[in-house]
Amino acid sequence: MKQFLILSALAASLGVASACSSAPETATTNRAANTNTTVANTATTGTADPAKADDTPAAVKAVFPDAQAFTTQHKDIPADKIVSIEKDTSSKVPDKDHHSYLAFSTTGGARKQIGAATIVKVEGKDVVVVYDNKDGSPVIKEVRAEGVPAPFLAQFAGKGHDNDLLLGADIKASGANEVQAKAITEAVRVDVLTMQALYGAAHKH
Repeated sequence: MKQFLILSALAASLGVASACSSAPETATTNRAANTNTTVANTATTGTADPAKADDTPAAVKAVFPDAQAFTTQHKDIPADKIVSIEKDTSSKVPDKDHHSYLAFSTTGGARKQIGAATIVKVEGKDVVVVYDNKDGSPVIKEVRAEGVPAPFLAQFAGKGHDNDLLLGADIKASGANEVQAKAITEAVRVDVLTMQALYGAAHKH
C-alpha cells in the first residue's frame, strides 16, 4: 500500500495530529502543532498508552486487519475553512473537531503507518472513508458502509478535492437508494474537502 503523507512542510509525513479544543488527550489522541501536515508516516509524532482503552471504532479496525496499533487524531477545522467548505458543498460541516484514525504495524522493530481513515455519519450509518496520498493531497482509497451497494461505493475510489463528487455527475446511484446515495455523496464530499483543508499540500490551480 502506498504510504500516507500528513501534509506539512515535511512532504514525507501525513500525521493527522493537532490541537483539539473539545476533548482531553486520550490514549489514542496524538496532538501536534497546528500546522499544515499530511496523512502518512506519523509513527514518530506520538504513541498510544497501552494501559488505556483503544477507542478506535470496529469499522475502522476492519479496514486494516494487519494493523497492530491505532491512533486517534483530533484537529480543529479553522473557521474560514468551514465557511469555504460549506460554500463549496452547500452542506454543513458536522463538527469543527475532525477525527482521523491512523493504523500502524511493526515490522523488523520499526513502527510504520499503514493507513488512515475517517468516519462520517449518514442517517445513523457509519461510512468509513479510507485515504491515500497523491501528490501531497488526500485522495479516497475506498469507502465502506454496511448495507450500501458495493458498485455505488466503488465509484469514490481515486476521488479527491478536485472532483465535484456530485450525485448524477461524478457519482451515480448504481443500485443505491437515491436519497441515501445523495446523503452519502454529500457527506463524503465534505470530508474530502475537510481533509484537504487540514492536511493537503498547497498547490496551484
